Amino acid sequence: MALLSATTAICHPAERERARQGASIFADLSAQELKEVKNFLFSRPDLRLSSVREENLKKNSIFLIELHVPKKSEALRALDKGHEKPVRQARVVIQFGDQPHPNITEYIVSPLPNPTCLKPRTFKSKQSIKFESRPISLVEYKHLTKTLKEVTEKAYRILMESSGFSFHNCTDRCLTFSDIAPRGVESGERRTWIMLQKFVEGYFIHPVGFEVMINHKSLDPSEWFVEKVWYNEQYFDSVEELVEKYERGEVRKVKLGEHNDEDLFSTYIPRGERNTPNNIHGPKTVLPQGPRYRVDNNFVEYAGWSFAFRVRSSAGLQLFDIRFNGERIAYEISLQEALAFYAGSSPAVMQTKYIDAGWGMGTVGYELAPGIDCPEVSTFIDLYHFYDTNHPVRYKNALCIFEMTTNTPLRRHYNNNFRGGYNFYAGLENTALVIRTTSTVYNYDYIWDFYFYQNGVVESRVSATGYIHSQFFTSDGVNYGNKVYSYVLGNLHTHLVNYKVDLDVAGRQNSFESLSLKYENITNPWSPSHFIVQSKLHRTQHEKERHAAFPFGKTLPRYLHFYNPNQKNRWGHYKGYRIQFNSHAYSVLPKGWKEEKGVTWSRYPLAVTRYRDSEMTSSTIYCQNDPWEPVVHFEDYIRNNENIVNEDLVAWVTVGFLHIPHSEDIPNTATPGNAVGFFLRPFNFFDEDPSVASKSTVIVRPHKDSFTKLNTQRWTPEVVGHCVSDKPFYYNGTYYEV
Repeated sequence: MALLSATTAICHPAERERARQGASIFADLSAQELKEVKNFLFSRPDLRLSSVREENLKKNSIFLIELHVPKKSEALRALDKGHEKPVRQARVVIQFGDQPHPNITEYIVSPLPNPTCLKPRTFKSKQSIKFESRPISLVEYKHLTKTLKEVTEKAYRILMESSGFSFHNCTDRCLTFSDIAPRGVESGERRTWIMLQKFVEGYFIHPVGFEVMINHKSLDPSEWFVEKVWYNEQYFDSVEELVEKYERGEVRKVKLGEHNDEDLFSTYIPRGERNTPNNIHGPKTVLPQGPRYRVDNNFVEYAGWSFAFRVRSSAGLQLFDIRFNGERIAYEISLQEALAFYAGSSPAVMQTKYIDAGWGMGTVGYELAPGIDCPEVSTFIDLYHFYDTNHPVRYKNALCIFEMTTNTPLRRHYNNNFRGGYNFYAGLENTALVIRTTSTVYNYDYIWDFYFYQNGVVESRVSATGYIHSQFFTSDGVNYGNKVYSYVLGNLHTHLVNYKVDLDVAGRQNSFESLSLKYENITNPWSPSHFIVQSKLHRTQHEKERHAAFPFGKTLPRYLHFYNPNQKNRWGHYKGYRIQFNSHAYSVLPKGWKEEKGVTWSRYPLAVTRYRDSEMTSSTIYCQNDPWEPVVHFEDYIRNNENIVNEDLVAWVTVGFLHIPHSEDIPNTATPGNAVGFFLRPFNFFDEDPSVASKSTVIVRPHKDSFTKLNTQRWTPEVVGHCVSDKPFYYNGTYYEV
């Protein structure tokens, strides 16, 4: 990757170089490394590996290869002390279907790039991974499609009379399907509800009122069978029963009417009138003199910030070794899991509890469109994944990095002289660096952002868009959402996103407190016969993990303060950072309910734990299809109730929102109002706002002899550039009656 020019460097050259060199510790496996791991595994006759594309399900195959991040202590020895970097390793998931008791085993393969060692990887729970919990593969989808064709062929007449579309023997009037998870109601099952939809643009919002549950637990697809059928609010034990009763006139029939190809309902094609001229482009992000940030492989520098990044195939974007002016703020800030739990009156939707790591959330980030997904001037980066494939897959331009202006000042002040003029005006434009990826998980598109501001603030933001998940409208549908088309219900659901925030504020030894306000009623010292009621700071020190786990339903303290009790700023305050929420999340299921056991992180907007190498993630790719007996049970991280005073702490942050779809969600959910996240804000970490180092500040003072003359101080070029404006900066500042 080309090195971009930078105007801002880290203040301490030695730390900067160690950070730059150390970023490769966290770099995703290259295409060549992925190939070497695969070749090494296939060279092992004891594994008896087959191609993942072999149609036989009774096979041993590689499902996933990705970077195995080293232990934190090993990484820090290289980053902070200049020791040799840890050996690069790969995490590998192998599905062993060709044995009497099929299972899934994870391995650590090392050293890279020339592996020679293979050892099993276990979870803290020591549980084995049930074969039924595996993510669904393309080969299994192929068999499901074949089974569905056989099933729907029996219901051909019903489908044609009801919708005018069919799943088999079709041309331009075809049906497609969406499969629902989890696949069953208890651990060890693999039976899936499948919803039929018109295969048109935006098919997610074209359900036809036909759903079928297929049991596909057997590794022999010829043994798969239908357990239930749902048609127009009626249940049947088999397709044959539905057909028989339909032909006898014992079924309430539905007819959607002739499909209108001119109906743009689910498309992006513009319609309607707008008073915006369409012969000119709208505003664009520009870089008048070129980029002010630097990207060196997976290492990024900007305005005092530096960090390393990777995109984990199973979960998505991760940042490591986040520093400001060479001082580490956090060791890791990473996406862990996203869920969307639905409610509805059709069996498919009432069963829908999407847990997105189980769909390879990091691998479904596709090419980003310049000018729409990211500014045209962005740095675009390719990603490589090895997920349900025989070879590494290149995802072109799947990540972007750019600097943007918020078009709101970072700071400004107009100092009024109250005589029609001013003493001075000063301001600093607010710019930020953004690193962005997306995940298109079936119908939904998530936009994952991290913003780095000049004043030491980091913002994590997720914006939701894409198509809503919908069902065929039923008589009681309005209890579960809103009607968005003549036969379509947009189903209510809750989005939750979990992040791991491993803060190292001025070092690894941190403590956690919450700050709130209490009223005090005191005698007025300058008028003793009166009283003053005012707010007073109230600090609560959280000493144990259980005390620092804040459940949904209880008020979350407004100031959540992580600080180093061994380091103070110039004014005698402990150096700290605080977490500030931008979220209106709530729990998705009652505590302890069946599927809730797999997402116990969703109980808390914030839970603080002591760092453990055995507690690296809050979820796994297996939780989607076995939430009932998860191999990672987040509640276990809190259950031992360890001390969190003056320790290495991790904050597990959950944000989200309730979405009750409405007509304005057609054709897609829009991002305004559907973005949530959190901020990491310095709280006495610095001696003053570190953005005072920015040379983009402008100060204007009136000339002592004339308001028409200006004394302007600036430290950047006076003329921004012809792509923005060819006029120099001008400011008057007076006001007067007219």
